[in-house]
Amino acid sequence: MTGQTIDPTARLAHIARFEPEIRAFTACDPARIEADLRTAPPGPLSGRLVGVKDIIDTAHYPTGYGSDIYAGHRATGDAACVALLRAAGATMAGKTVTTEFAFFRPGPTTNPFDPARTPGGSSSGSAAAVAMGMVDIGIASQTAASLTRPASYCGVVGFKPTYGRYALSGVKALGPSFDALGTITPDVATAIAADAVLAGPVPAASTIVPRAPARIGICRTPWWHEAEDGTRMAMAEAERIFSAHTTVEMVEMDEFAAAADLHITIMSFEAAQALAWEYQARRETCSPQIVGLIEAGRAITRATYEHAQNEAARLRTRAAALFTRYDMLVAPAAPGEAPLRTQGTGSPIFSRLWTLLYLPTVTLPGLVGPLNMPVGIQCLGPHGADETLFEHALWAEALLPTRPLSSLLKS
Repeated sequence: MTGQTIDPTARLAHIARFEPEIRAFTACDPARIEADLRTAPPGPLSGRLVGVKDIIDTAHYPTGYGSDIYAGHRATGDAACVALLRAAGATMAGKTVTTEFAFFRPGPTTNPFDPARTPGGSSSGSAAAVAMGMVDIGIASQTAASLTRPASYCGVVGFKPTYGRYALSGVKALGPSFDALGTITPDVATAIAADAVLAGPVPAASTIVPRAPARIGICRTPWWHEAEDGTRMAMAEAERIFSAHTTVEMVEMDEFAAAADLHITIMSFEAAQALAWEYQARRETCSPQIVGLIEAGRAITRATYEHAQNEAARLRTRAAALFTRYDMLVAPAAPGEAPLRTQGTGSPIFSRLWTLLYLPTVTLPGLVGPLNMPVGIQCLGPHGADETLFEHALWAEALLPTRPLSSLLKS
């Protein structure tokens, strides 16, 4: 496998050194990691440590879904994605922190660049663990912006594939119309190696190489007024860098202005279905955030939900037309630099559209905001063209500045 590499011994040393401060894991057993490394089968991911988001079932670690309801819960077996990774030689480093049911109640993980700031949404543990060199691959998920935002805030690569590319067996549902597994990695090459396994069921040989897009569309989106200085700076710098090497144009996105509300409607309705037992039987144990989501969903009629689904399908057709002109779109990954932990996990506004459209997205690091905190950009490709997006992302990654490193790694 190509890309940045650190041997498992170094990964274990980083876990021992940084986990007490970063708190990326809900469960991690160094003795089990060492034993599993010795017995892992040979494969394309041999020697690689993987952090598994704690909404994903694992046989050897508890799966709590970020909820007190499931404290100590153990699944009978591994989720499909975990089984595929193990078969390819990867070793599970443990379970990484998630928000409650992958929604908004934050966990204990801190941002590797500033402990006072959030590491992002529900894939926060996976993003922080990768940023600190504790794992090679973080398995993440996205229903709104739960992968893209942590990747942006923690200065790492986030890949959310075309909806449906990775199997969801053994993953706790929140909004089935949008739930998607993805990866957080230190570089694009590692994401490609993981994709060759997870897009299985049999690992495929990868021949992906960098390729320049003939034309890039810059999408500020209809929510550009919510972009903070960090994101405005990052988008301007990305446009400057890319325009020196290929054609870059601004894309008018006003016709997609309803997308965020459509996404909220569909996700809320489906969350009320998916978490019906938790709401009915354990409501007092649920956070105000998740209760609010479920109750909003319960207030939505089936007719309203179906109308939203029909409108979403119409917008997907319009999005496909964009790619008759553009090979890749570039958009904000988050409103700006990571907000303070007291302010929550950050707004998902700049990913709701792309999640609704089912498009593959690669969040690239390398840029920073006025506070010198990481700010990512999203690179997006046509539905189903994940390999082509990887080619363009490798090209873009090589042009952008080297991803920032936490001061903890420099000391």
